[in-house]
Amino acid sequence: MTKRVLVTGASRGIGRAIALSLAERGYAVSLNFRSREKDAKETCEKIEQSGGQGILLPFDVADRAESFEVLSRDLKERGAYYGVVCNAGIHSDAPFPAMSEESWDRVLETNLGGFYNVLRPLVMPMVRAKEGGRIVTIASASGMQGNRGQVNYSASKSGLIGATRSLALELAKRKITVNSVAPGLIETEMLEGLPLNELSKLIPMQRLGTPEEVSGVVEFLFSDASSYVTGQVISVNGGLG
Repeated sequence: MTKRVLVTGASRGIGRAIALSLAERGYAVSLNFRSREKDAKETCEKIEQSGGQGILLPFDVADRAESFEVLSRDLKERGAYYGVVCNAGIHSDAPFPAMSEESWDRVLETNLGGFYNVLRPLVMPMVRAKEGGRIVTIASASGMQGNRGQVNYSASKSGLIGATRSLALELAKRKITVNSVAPGLIETEMLEGLPLNELSKLIPMQRLGTPEEVSGVVEFLFSDASSYVTGQVISVNGGLG
């Protein structure tokens, strides 16, 4: 039976690259998205055109009730997941004194609250399946060293790293590994409008990373070669920091 994997925020960027990569490894991939339905459908079509299995699973990871409802129904229809990639995330940057309550709440509810909202319904079915499993969270370099104008984003990603490490301890004896990947500056829509040439000069490798370079690390964490790796944070940042 094909093992199932859920990738949140899978419509574009890093999430899309992860979904495509895991589908190529033979996993049946559920692609979560909140908006960008057209992009999500295109990702799903690419998976199917390559001979893989993909389904669309739209819901807002920041909405606890909706997440529980959709995931509970999905579990009942298709069974437990072998793996989950918590990739969905947003940013709303501003100097802290000017940061609105909405910006603070929405970023924390999505980036950190989404961890609870998605994994809480899925972990026990994974445990009961007794097949082990893989959980990977997508954090950020900002969650490890902070960044100006991103107090909310850095707080959410730092909290995500702490949650990842703690859950790894709880699930280790169940042969479910839980790790985090912390990208640096990656060529995605999140960097639109920024001075990319100037930013590249700050990176020891003198270039931005690609979504595929992040997905390659996630792919490793889903492989048998990573079976003794858990509770770790792997940076993908070109040597930054």
